[in-house]
Amino acid sequence: MSEIVDRISQLLTHNGKELYGGEAVTQTQHALQCAALAQAQGATEKLITASLLHDIGHLLEPDFTTDHSGAHDMYHENLGEAFLQQWFDEEVTQPVRLHVDAKRYLCATDNSYLNILSPASIHSLKLQGGPFSEGEIATFEDNKHYKDAIRLRIWDDLAKDPDVTTPDVAHFMKYVAQSLVGSRKTKVLNNKGKNDETGSYF
Repeated sequence: MSEIVDRISQLLTHNGKELYGGEAVTQTQHALQCAALAQAQGATEKLITASLLHDIGHLLEPDFTTDHSGAHDMYHENLGEAFLQQWFDEEVTQPVRLHVDAKRYLCATDNSYLNILSPASIHSLKLQGGPFSEGEIATFEDNKHYKDAIRLRIWDDLAKDPDVTTPDVAHFMKYVAQSLVGSRKTKVLNNKGKNDETGSYF
């Protein structure tokens, strides 16, 4: 297993233990539920990886808050993209970058979508700029990965059930490893941690 796969496993296992801002699940539970939904829907390896890692920006900085009652948008989608693009191509990084935009897009184009958002997600929507304008809708649809971002967004919104069990972190590391850009699989990171694989089974 490459060092970046170990690092990602560590981030999910150790940095995701806190409740996911305003929700009834931890960040790790949320990530695993999102990836499990993608897997159940027959998504590609790379889209499963993106689903697992869409909120990794929350886990990268020690002082990064996932408290959605905050007054400022922390742009976790951009932090996640910047981190992941060192080892993954756009089929992973673009859905991650666009998953917040996908929420704004769906709020502008689907009258029923707002009804499925949690209170925390509605609050963050305000910080993120609210529903898209017509021009923003067109720009979003110009990105060839926008449909994958929408699929990820729907799974994201569903992945907040404290009673759901999923495969553990180790189960999804095979998708992460298979999604790496081949020439960068051996890149070494500082602060590598032990791969502590825990969790329940789907």
